[in-house]
Amino acid sequence: MIRTIPNINTTRLSLCAMRPEDFDRYAQIWAMPEVVRHIGPPKTRDQAWNAFLRNAGHWQMTGFGQWAIQRHSDRQMIGQTGFFYAARGMGEDFDSLPEAGWILTPDAHGRGLAAEAAGAAHDWFDRVIPGPLVAMMDEDNQPSRRLADRLGYRVIRHADIDGNPVILLRRDGPPGSR
Repeated sequence: MIRTIPNINTTRLSLCAMRPEDFDRYAQIWAMPEVVRHIGPPKTRDQAWNAFLRNAGHWQMTGFGQWAIQRHSDRQMIGQTGFFYAARGMGEDFDSLPEAGWILTPDAHGRGLAAEAAGAAHDWFDRVIPGPLVAMMDEDNQPSRRLADRLGYRVIRHADIDGNPVILLRRDGPPGSR
């Protein structure tokens, strides 16, 4: 099964397939404590490689996945956004649905780039694979909570994963469609 990963361009960003030559930057991003502080510990290079391969395989198996986020101005990869199945053991109302996620490097924070990238990814999902989505985030991650709200997510419940309190969210379509 071969699937084409679409390129999505916004005003300032490109969402594109991760290529083998992107791995070094991917590993750098996932090793940054500021990037993963609400997700878990930084990834080692071999953990990053496994996640990198999982991202590529996800597109092949499901027809959706995560994109690299690149700035138009310098073609620098500054994060990733998209959708995946994680099988986290959080219950049928969560695990059976595609999960959305987004991360950005610290130098990209506070500029509206996460909203631009995640918004474009969600617009694509709504056109190509319409249906509900879920997201999970650390209770203290206020910027991501605001973005999730803007994208139309609502709290399902509070939960615990690996000893950390998280919020489980669900989106039943674009904001205003409910």
